[in-house]
Amino acid sequence: MSEQHDPPPTIRLELLSRPDLLAPVRAMIVSLAERFGFDDIESGHLALAVDEALANVIRHGYESRPDGRIWLTIRLLDDPAPTFRIEIEDEGRQIDPSQINPRDLDEIRPGGLGVHIMREVTDACDFETRSPRGMRLVLEKMPRRRPPHDHRDADETSSSPNRT
Repeated sequence: MSEQHDPPPTIRLELLSRPDLLAPVRAMIVSLAERFGFDDIESGHLALAVDEALANVIRHGYESRPDGRIWLTIRLLDDPAPTFRIEIEDEGRQIDPSQINPRDLDEIRPGGLGVHIMREVTDACDFETRSPRGMRLVLEKMPRRRPPHDHRDADETSSSPNRT
């Protein structure tokens, strides 16, 4: 995936590594995913995957420091198939992407399911290191049903007056 061929972001946010920002980000993801053609369940799954990813950045990448920077980029792609791409980047502690694995589901204990959830509810979940520091996560999901023809508000396209 070469970034130079990607369309410009639909949304690009810079967040601080603060847990109190997770709920507004979840709400935004749900709203945008629904507009792109995802049903309620898929939209909720995407929001959960993003929530888990951001929580991991805050907890592990920035060791719960509230001053770390996180960049969230959302792209609505139409080629070759309709795809919702979410990119999360940070400048926190790096980890070898091959070492990022979900814990064994037979192991009964709280926590540690974030990576499993992200991989389960998306079509692609790729971790990369950034240079000189930090990580990049790319999540992709295609809606099961066909997305709208364009990404404008439904009100804009259906508000023409009835002329008889």
